[in-house]
Amino acid sequence: MRSLWNDEEAQRCATPLELRAYTSRLLGHSDDLVLHGGGNTSVKDKVRDLFGDTQRILYVKGSGHDLKSIGTGGFSPTRLDHLERLAELPALSDLDMMRELKCALIDPQAPAPSVEAILHAVIPYRYVDHTHADAVVTVSNTPSGEDRIRELYGDDVLVLPYVMPGFVLARQVHEATRAIDWSRCRGIVLLHHGVFTFADDAKDSYERMIELVSAAEDYIAAHVDDAPPMPALQELSPLEFARLRKEVGTALGAAVVGRFVAHDFAAIQQLEACSRRGPVTPDHVLHTKRIPMLATGRHREDVAGFAVEYSGYFSRHRREGLACLDPAPRWVVHPHRGVSAFAINGKRLQICMDIVVHTVDAIARAERMGGWKALPERDIFDLEYWELEQAKLKSPQKPGEFEGRVAVITGAASGIGRAAARLFVAQGACVMGIDIDPGVADIATSPLYHGVVADLADTAAVRHAFDTAVLHFGGVDILFSNAGIFPVGHRLEESSDDEWMRSMAINLDSHFKVLREAIPYLREGFEPVVVFNASKNAIAPGPGVGLYSVAKAGLTQLARVAALELAGDGIRVNVLHPDAVFDTGIWTDDVLKSRADKYGLSVEAYKRRNLLATEIGSDDVARAALALASRSFGKSTGMQVTVDGGNERTV
Repeated sequence: MRSLWNDEEAQRCATPLELRAYTSRLLGHSDDLVLHGGGNTSVKDKVRDLFGDTQRILYVKGSGHDLKSIGTGGFSPTRLDHLERLAELPALSDLDMMRELKCALIDPQAPAPSVEAILHAVIPYRYVDHTHADAVVTVSNTPSGEDRIRELYGDDVLVLPYVMPGFVLARQVHEATRAIDWSRCRGIVLLHHGVFTFADDAKDSYERMIELVSAAEDYIAAHVDDAPPMPALQELSPLEFARLRKEVGTALGAAVVGRFVAHDFAAIQQLEACSRRGPVTPDHVLHTKRIPMLATGRHREDVAGFAVEYSGYFSRHRREGLACLDPAPRWVVHPHRGVSAFAINGKRLQICMDIVVHTVDAIARAERMGGWKALPERDIFDLEYWELEQAKLKSPQKPGEFEGRVAVITGAASGIGRAAARLFVAQGACVMGIDIDPGVADIATSPLYHGVVADLADTAAVRHAFDTAVLHFGGVDILFSNAGIFPVGHRLEESSDDEWMRSMAINLDSHFKVLREAIPYLREGFEPVVVFNASKNAIAPGPGVGLYSVAKAGLTQLARVAALELAGDGIRVNVLHPDAVFDTGIWTDDVLKSRADKYGLSVEAYKRRNLLATEIGSDDVARAALALASRSFGKSTGMQVTVDGGNERTV
């Protein structure tokens, strides 16, 4: 691990808080140090209040903020005097602690302080850095982990046993450090948890963290046995993965998204034993549960068995007043294939999958150092059923309608497809965009979006795109079959064979191929629905656009047959008929002027040549597609809906 400190960037920081945010982002840059909101940092400073009095303030990372992107607004300004007095209390429940931390804020609009705020307060240095460094925790998660950590760091790093985060941990550190010589202490290692470094200088605290973590990385490299040769991994059937996703969602009681990653961990010796000993650090249990499910290919039995096992785990450790969480697995080991993760939305899926990959890498390294030994399950249970987490259950946020659902959108690189992809993502759906244009990869940077380049006229390419979609997001629930082209306008006798075949290939055949590949996955989907994007020309053709009109009419008939055939599987199929969507690629300035001239109208008048005298845009069609995919039309199939402002020929 190397330092990312840059003198020029640091010098642009005008205040200690700006410098604190800068070095926090340096820590957040490495997933090996902190993952998705893990870790916390702080800086102590003085401010003047409205009365001119000076107050000592601890700026500590606010709850819900991520070190990777944190700015000064992500820190909670709390009264240091109040925190120091809290540290002297003999006991304090975590709910009371959080109330006191909020009372200590000098800005009621600031985020809630980290649960480690009191711990940061008792460390007598200006800057404090805390990470869950993979390398440090990996060394501690071995049978002789504490001895190894002491061997690694010697006497100038304080090593403490694991205790729960929050007030208990703050009291432990406070008591353990009352008599130490802080000048000889380079850091604090909390076994099975992480590491703290500190200094009065931001650079010193940050680089001390890099130094301690690098030492752990070097220690692992020097003490691991050579990795045994791994057998070749086997492929996982995308359809089988979609079926597993459906079972997991059923056990959880909601739609879920999933992701599979081929990983050598799935081929290590004693896979079942070492994968089910517990997480890297207890914090991860909130995303992954304590252990994974081991897949045998019997999905219903596997998920049901995991649920029974989880219920037993809860029964062994339950306390009065606790409500059992759902018993569905959050990650799965597929022997000789890889690992997968499941979550209620795309953001949580990314978090869970990242944690899983870091977990299996850490387990594999620890196994080569003598074995993987996580905390006892009681300690993991106490974190999973922490009163602060249970409090959240009393006011659960209802997921959005499209969270946990997967949409495949063709022709997503531009126009209507692009607008639809962004709209579905904004509504919480995971979206796989497919287009022949490489720009499909750049539609959105959200973890809820993934783009695949494919020629939809190529059956093999379509199949590969769906395989990719299912292994990346778990399945297919919504198909917006949108891709299309607008051929050069010719009367029928002027049209060539190639022009006819190209229009049919894209505007009709590709939709058939996409639907054919989607059907098996839609049968395993949550509230499955297909929306075809046809055209006003399917029901009201015009001269000179026969190639387009015939293809779109065929597409409409394809949708009608699909609605009849798929209704028994609960799959709804509906059709959109937009007209004159002028912000798409086919409507160049020259084409617009040519069409307007044909009707003796100005371009602006031509754009509004409909009953409502309104202009139609890609966003309008995208919203219609979203509506048809929603529960608002949950009892409707076989519909044809115009999006054209009203056309005398279709009314």
